[in-house]
Amino acid sequence: MCQQQHKLSCGLNIRIVFKFVLFTFTISQNSCKVQEGSSWKDIIFGSKWMPSVGARDPRFLPIFSVVPVGTGTCTASSGEQGNCIPQKECLLRAGIPAGPCAGGYGLCCVFLQTCGGVIRENSTYFVNPNHPDVYDGTGSCQVTVQKIHPDVCQLRLDLDMFSIAPPEALNHVCNQDQLLVSGGTPIPTICGASAGDHMYIDAGLGQSNAIVLSVITSGTFSRIWRIRVTQIHCGSLSRADQGCLQYYTGISGRVRSFNFNTVTGRQLSNQDYSICIRAERNFCSIQYNACPDTENNRSRSFTISGNSNNPTGSMVGGGTQVTQNTCINDWLLIGCMRSVDRIPPLAACEDRVCGGTFSAEVGTIQRTVQSSVRPFRLYFHTDGVEAPTDIDNRGFCLDFVQQPCTNGF
Repeated sequence: MCQQQHKLSCGLNIRIVFKFVLFTFTISQNSCKVQEGSSWKDIIFGSKWMPSVGARDPRFLPIFSVVPVGTGTCTASSGEQGNCIPQKECLLRAGIPAGPCAGGYGLCCVFLQTCGGVIRENSTYFVNPNHPDVYDGTGSCQVTVQKIHPDVCQLRLDLDMFSIAPPEALNHVCNQDQLLVSGGTPIPTICGASAGDHMYIDAGLGQSNAIVLSVITSGTFSRIWRIRVTQIHCGSLSRADQGCLQYYTGISGRVRSFNFNTVTGRQLSNQDYSICIRAERNFCSIQYNACPDTENNRSRSFTISGNSNNPTGSMVGGGTQVTQNTCINDWLLIGCMRSVDRIPPLAACEDRVCGGTFSAEVGTIQRTVQSSVRPFRLYFHTDGVEAPTDIDNRGFCLDFVQQPCTNGF
């Protein structure tokens, strides 16, 4: 070991022992004194102990590899989202093992809670009793959501499965079953079928502010629900803008009212909430079209007011300008909207639209609507009365596409 660059003198006996997980390595050398300027690495590995950038001696293999296991998400074979954590932690935290993750170094752990439970883990599901079977019981089934960290500002509720009793047929009020959220920002009561929809809930300040999710049931109905509860930190890019019950990202997508269905859906009464779409970079306006309806001879993708069993045109405007074709009771607000495909284009813009045809002007022709008001928001309002003027309204379903700033609208 004492080579040319290490001029050593006698008198010392050095014994260096390296203990690793896999082996013990011993170096013994008599009468060594390191030349000034040398280090212990020089003694053990020689003068070429530090490899050049990007190079590695093929004769040496790493002693161990680091595989990240912890806060990542994973998908169980049954479709639920889980947390990728060590197996022993999953059992200690009362999770359900759902297969390996992280290349077999972790376990995909799914967390479920039902009536009377407390949610203490991120990405936990609130499910009906007997899930995944249907539930026909009555009463109040509720869970309490506790923050995993004081810096949690929002909850996102994903209604992966959601089918409870629909609203009554006359005024579309949820008087049999209801989904209620208390402890956060007020949200409208919903019922019926809304699988695939979501909600953002303001979680308040501090860690002690608990949110309670409740499903109130009465009467006979084959119910099923599976609601994923995700906690969002205040500085997260996933955080929705203030006041948004629903929040969408991406250049294109689809928005719809709760319990929307072109055949059996009923527009819910007593709704007041905002739907927000994040304006992507270099996009300055947005276009909306009524979703395709392949189930009816006449489209019911936009039926907010009037008798939907008969052809019903669009109505626009509201506020102080009350006329026969204005939206006073039920309406969808889109800031300063214009019909894109109208020739010649109208100079004026409208904010409210209702009726049974989607357009930015009064008429029976469905049109593409565009708005350049940012942030992109829709505001939906319904009162508590449908009959006798409003009959069988389904609500709305709109496809949106953001438009680049170069379009000049």
